[in-house]
Amino acid sequence: MTIWISLTGRETITSSKSVTTSFVSIDRVVIVGASLAGLRAAEALRDDGFTGHLTLIGNEPWEPYDRPPLSKSVLAGWLPIDHTTLPQLRDIQAEWILGVAAVGLDRQNHQVHLADGRLVDFDRLLIATGTRARPWVNQEEAALDGVFTLRTREDSSRLSTRLASGPKHVLVIGGGFTGSEVASVCRELGLPVTLAERGPTPLVGALGQAAGTVFAKWQRQYGVDLRCNVTVMALEGDTQGRLRRARLSDGDVLEIDVAVVALGAIRNVEWLHDAKLAADTRGVACDASCRAFDEDGMVTDDIFVAGDVARWPNPLYNGMLLSVEHWGNAVEQAKTAAHNMVCVPSERRPHKYLPAFWSNQFGVNIKSVGLPTIADEIVLTQGTAEERRFVAVYGQKGRIVAALAVNAPLLLPAYQALIEARAPFPPELYAADGPLKLRPVSAGFLPHGHTTHSPGAASTGPGPSTPEVQPIGKDADMLADPRIPLGPKSL
Repeated sequence: MTIWISLTGRETITSSKSVTTSFVSIDRVVIVGASLAGLRAAEALRDDGFTGHLTLIGNEPWEPYDRPPLSKSVLAGWLPIDHTTLPQLRDIQAEWILGVAAVGLDRQNHQVHLADGRLVDFDRLLIATGTRARPWVNQEEAALDGVFTLRTREDSSRLSTRLASGPKHVLVIGGGFTGSEVASVCRELGLPVTLAERGPTPLVGALGQAAGTVFAKWQRQYGVDLRCNVTVMALEGDTQGRLRRARLSDGDVLEIDVAVVALGAIRNVEWLHDAKLAADTRGVACDASCRAFDEDGMVTDDIFVAGDVARWPNPLYNGMLLSVEHWGNAVEQAKTAAHNMVCVPSERRPHKYLPAFWSNQFGVNIKSVGLPTIADEIVLTQGTAEERRFVAVYGQKGRIVAALAVNAPLLLPAYQALIEARAPFPPELYAADGPLKLRPVSAGFLPHGHTTHSPGAASTGPGPSTPEVQPIGKDADMLADPRIPLGPKSL
């Protein structure tokens, strides 16, 4: 097989034929989750010709808003918080129930239970409840004035105001994308900042240690006090309940007045506890058409899943269920789910989205495509880390599974073609700006739970019910204690 790709960044334009689709007749569609996936699903339903009653339920009081700017331009003060509202691409003619959480699902009677006691009937249900920020493990310490998480519009507004007031020292707990972006903003604002990461490098959970070592160097060059292989053991306050210091696992004590807890995300599945769906801390399992599985592994025809809360099979990755916390996946999966909710069974289409994400931090643009977290090797294919412009390719068992571009976003479409073609690793590209000889090294991913942040996109097991299943009740937040250092336990 011959594969033709472009390493110049030019994209190929393709045409598609129009397809006539047949739809079933249903009266009521309910979407639980009024954020990006919920809004785009509602628009897609109307675009596909659904004329029945449409209800969107959201636990926040705001209209759907864009989350990526919250840890970047909003936090830095460049973008007002009210400018993050998502554009509505059409009039969806929906009933909005905002500021009220869903607390239960009665599958037998086709009803969603709300926190205010209301029952909402449905013929088709879309679960798009997304994730929330993982809180600090000690509730008393988490309640100190100066301790923040960052997930919602309100979170970003509060933290932005505090950073603008000029705190003396900021501590960021967790070196994933959110934590690294917050640290970057702090340096842009001229604030002293320490970043504590349980693993050996920042971004190790998402990109591996080999790539993370490069970002560690850049963070230190920007003035971040980066502490790797270190955990925060305790946060301490004064008699007025204001944050004053942090105790680290290496014995150091930091005098701080702001701590940003960036420990990754928790999927919002607790409200499904008694629904007998295949839902756990990894998300809600669904098939390629976005139909939810029940606890026996049987697919449902009236309940669908989309966005960060979904676990779904991508054929490029051997049927493993993936969880993807990325903007583009939420949009595309919502459209696929909406189509399949109202079309006849023979017209259903699979969700085949290839995970992709981006981040701006420390003066560089980072973009990735594919699933880096399953890779065992990585190789630099174009550019150099020294010039802050490069592409690296991830491989698993001799096959390309992902690519990472730093300040080179236009090069990624070519690598996406290689991933989709299951091209061999390492690739033979002979790029003009590539090394004379490709030298693969270990990607350096750690076992699950060894970093203090979420990978963003990860394999979550081979099926809807596996031995990895975790409880989804009130104790789910405490499953992983970020205070415990890596390595053998002390006497």
